[in-house]
Amino acid sequence: MQAAYSRVLLKLSGEVLAGPRPYGTDPETLRDMAAEIREVCDLGVQVALVVGGGNIFRGLAASAQGMDRATGDTIGMLATVMNCLALQDALESQGVDTRVMTALEMRQIAEPYIRRRAIRHLEKGRVILLAGGTGNPFFTTDTAAVLRAAEIRAQVILKGTKVDGIFSEDPVLNASAAFLPTLSYQEVLQRNLRVMDATAISLCMDNRLPVIVFNVRTRGNIRRVVLGEPIGSTVTSLEEEAR
Repeated sequence: MQAAYSRVLLKLSGEVLAGPRPYGTDPETLRDMAAEIREVCDLGVQVALVVGGGNIFRGLAASAQGMDRATGDTIGMLATVMNCLALQDALESQGVDTRVMTALEMRQIAEPYIRRRAIRHLEKGRVILLAGGTGNPFFTTDTAAVLRAAEIRAQVILKGTKVDGIFSEDPVLNASAAFLPTLSYQEVLQRNLRVMDATAISLCMDNRLPVIVFNVRTRGNIRRVVLGEPIGSTVTSLEEEAR
């Protein structure tokens, strides 16, 4: 089957890797996620990954409890490295060639993120796992995902969540929340829908990077999205939406 995209960036929250566990990573969830990513690679699609660290540590939450924000965010960035290493191991066990690249220098376990080297890995068919956020505090992993997607010239950002897309309200709290299949960047910002933080959405808008938000916990959804099936919600520019 022909994929709709040749190069994608998949953004996963740390909670996705935790599976049913309240903390850390779940081995079975890691195996399932790695198998799905391998299926996408088998389509000839180049895949970059950005993974959050919320299953291990949240800098913003620690800041609210009195920790210095910059310190908390740095610990959170280290948590993303842990998640990427765990997912790398699961991918390698599936026969997928990978590289972990991090914005924080730690040469013993990961390559430093260098844009041209990252693109070269993708061209060679390797999955790259981009850890350490932007390397700076006060930026979310969503913003890091958009920044890296723009740098490596990904065609789309795929944001895997635990719900089926974007809703008018949190569907976990309000079962009657309306599903929104397509939105513009401006609508997301004006309605404060919290798909991504405002910095990330603004960066998408500036670079005309479409975002597809979908339920990554449904088996096969990553492959379906890459094949162009109408899964989840799409955030794009007003001009593209009108076409």
